[in-house]
Amino acid sequence: MRDRDTVAAALDGIDLVFHQAAYGGYMPEIAKYVHVNSLGTAQMLEVIRENRLPIKKIIVASSQAVYSEGAGNCPKHGLVFPIVRPIEQLRKGDWQVHCPLCGAITKSVPTPESAPIGGETVYGLTKVDQERLVLLWGKQVCIPTVALRYSCTYGPRQSIFNPYTGVIAIFCTRLLNNLPPVLYEDGEQTRDFSFVEDIARANLLAAETDKLDGLPVNVGSGRGTPIREIAEQLADILKIDIAPEINGEFRPGEMRHLTSDTTLARSAGYKPTVDLSEGIARYIDWIRTQSDIRDYFGEASEILKKKGIVHRVKR
Repeated sequence: MRDRDTVAAALDGIDLVFHQAAYGGYMPEIAKYVHVNSLGTAQMLEVIRENRLPIKKIIVASSQAVYSEGAGNCPKHGLVFPIVRPIEQLRKGDWQVHCPLCGAITKSVPTPESAPIGGETVYGLTKVDQERLVLLWGKQVCIPTVALRYSCTYGPRQSIFNPYTGVIAIFCTRLLNNLPPVLYEDGEQTRDFSFVEDIARANLLAAETDKLDGLPVNVGSGRGTPIREIAEQLADILKIDIAPEINGEFRPGEMRHLTSDTTLARSAGYKPTVDLSEGIARYIDWIRTQSDIRDYFGEASEILKKKGIVHRVKR
């Protein structure tokens, strides 16, 4: 994405663009995130415009990471959009999401596209850049564009070598090396998981319909699952009796809960077809066919601590 000639060659003879390329995860390389995701996307749009390429539509892969925190229900104020939890709160071991108006503990509810965005990690910030650049550019040049905000995507062929993305892959490689999955906070944070085939279907739908043109669109299952439950389910299927490890570590800027409100996508015909239990089973069937499965998380974890990306509760 950083090489203009490569981008131009990839676009040659193309009329429909699925822009999936990005640098992801929690790696401590700020400039690379910005160069690949933000600058790379801007460069792609420039190439299309300046070369007058006959592009009819662009669908960009955005992310749930554009949200600061998932929506919550306050017993007093109803639907609220909490801000990112302050690092001072997390250092005390208070993992709860509090109402921004009264401070009461909120209950997680599905997050709609109307929720404020901003991104609380470098990766999240650059995904905001990507979707805003594409949607704004599309309006200016009158080319339909759609930004699909993926929830946690997983499935066969997800990298077992990248220790920074894909909690299911990371937990599997830990367990298969007889090491415990490491849970940040208390392991009760929730995520919305989407099987890769459903993500692919969402892209094809966005390409074929005009109902989503010009919009950011959540793509997920609409169901939040605790991370601890994922670790336990994987251990059970793999028949490896190793309990997850919790040691008071946390990552500032990481949201506590995120379940996607998929009303908009469903109104255009989107419907997930692979539930979490089936998807995990299919992933494990695949990973069992792989050789030389190593644990890359342990070394990466130490790097994240040294770079100040992972913190520990102050006792």
